[in-house]
Amino acid sequence: MVPMAETVQDAALRPGLPSVDLLALQPGRVVGLEGPLGCGLTRLGLAMMAEAAGRGSIAYVDVRGWLSPPAVWELGIAPERLVVVRCDDPVTWGRVVGGLLDGMQAVFAEVPPPVKETHLRKLAATSRARRIPLVLRPVRGELPGGVANLRLATRQVVWEGTGEGFGRLTRRRLVVEASGKVMQGMVRIIEVEDHGTHVVRVVSGLGVAPSGRATG
Repeated sequence: MVPMAETVQDAALRPGLPSVDLLALQPGRVVGLEGPLGCGLTRLGLAMMAEAAGRGSIAYVDVRGWLSPPAVWELGIAPERLVVVRCDDPVTWGRVVGGLLDGMQAVFAEVPPPVKETHLRKLAATSRARRIPLVLRPVRGELPGGVANLRLATRQVVWEGTGEGFGRLTRRRLVVEASGKVMQGMVRIIEVEDHGTHVVRVVSGLGVAPSGRATG
């Protein structure tokens, strides 16, 4: 069965299904961003944090040392609202992120390998208890199942404006697969443009019924 494309408005109006509002951070929601480096997930995650930055300070835990503050400011996040902490040590990383969850409106944390699963689950529980949104971006691999309420995994990156290996880049489209507890058993394909604030289209996937206990 082929998924059917919907407009953004249709997706928002259909009862019982999560709308594109899932790209807006909610109190205590843990979002996992999974995909290859350089595909645009960091920009998408920061765009999701822009609203929280309007209420107070947000934090970015930079593992790779790649974050460009001007690129963050382009998303509407004021310089005085952005706290950047560089930490690539998997031993102290958990304590750093946990401390930031104490006083920030939202926290975006790159996840260095190898961080223990117990540390990730503890941070997720802290985020939910304190109702502080937490965005986790593994530098390599995926998050353990159940850590994130919402999982956004890269499906495709499309660059527009180039022909046969040449031309002027005009736009990037990032296609992500949305799954997790907040999706209520559904899978959504969401296509966003450029910095992630412009949703192009939403595609519904198939609902997957939870597996029962095998008998016989």
